[in-house]
Amino acid sequence: MADFKKIRLRAAKRKGGEAELSSLLGPVPDNAAVADIPDDRILSIMAERIFAAGFVWRVIEQKWPGFEEAFLRFEPKRLLFQPDDFWHDLASDQRIVRNPQKIKSVRDNAAFVERVSKEHGGFFGHFLADWPADDQVGLLAYLGKHGSRLGGNTGQYFLRWLGWDAFVISADMAAALRDAGLDIAESPTSKRDLDKIQAQINQWVADTGLPRRHISRILAMSIGDNHSPQSLREYMGDD
Repeated sequence: MADFKKIRLRAAKRKGGEAELSSLLGPVPDNAAVADIPDDRILSIMAERIFAAGFVWRVIEQKWPGFEEAFLRFEPKRLLFQPDDFWHDLASDQRIVRNPQKIKSVRDNAAFVERVSKEHGGFFGHFLADWPADDQVGLLAYLGKHGSRLGGNTGQYFLRWLGWDAFVISADMAAALRDAGLDIAESPTSKRDLDKIQAQINQWVADTGLPRRHISRILAMSIGDNHSPQSLREYMGDD
């Protein structure tokens, strides 16, 4: 495997220097702080990432106040008390993106969040904070199995948006791993490939002391289309 220092140097050169690269890495995640996030905010971020999947993120962000109103501020208990008519009417509610499958996922995930929260002292965040940071692949498998529409990159972005120390396997990130010598598929989705990625990221964390989020972003910025720092800030919501 390539030395991560070389990967970082290449990313810095592409972005205009180390200072510019560092400014694009985002804050250092704090998994322990996720424990205190209320369940309604957990469900809100979960739903936002689901609705944003395959859609223009900025559009979802601009419409989100309407989503908050339509979905009763994403309070799991309130949502679970709503009758079928409430959910049926949302499919024609102009305040939101009217996707019946994604609307249904909010109902399903309200039940998921409520169940896990009860098992962890009234906070779904406690469950996430307690999960080992070096086993993101295991956490994603759990979210994908027990949650609704939380598989693939949606689950990864959900964790990142919460502030959990998550890597995101974008096309560029996977390409950088392959370029560094990791034997994985071009679009790695198998358990074998995901375990390899997890092990390599964990090794680089041990070698560099960097959080997984930063390693992920450096990898993605080291290869592929060389987007400008400003365009990346706009895409990542850091501008």
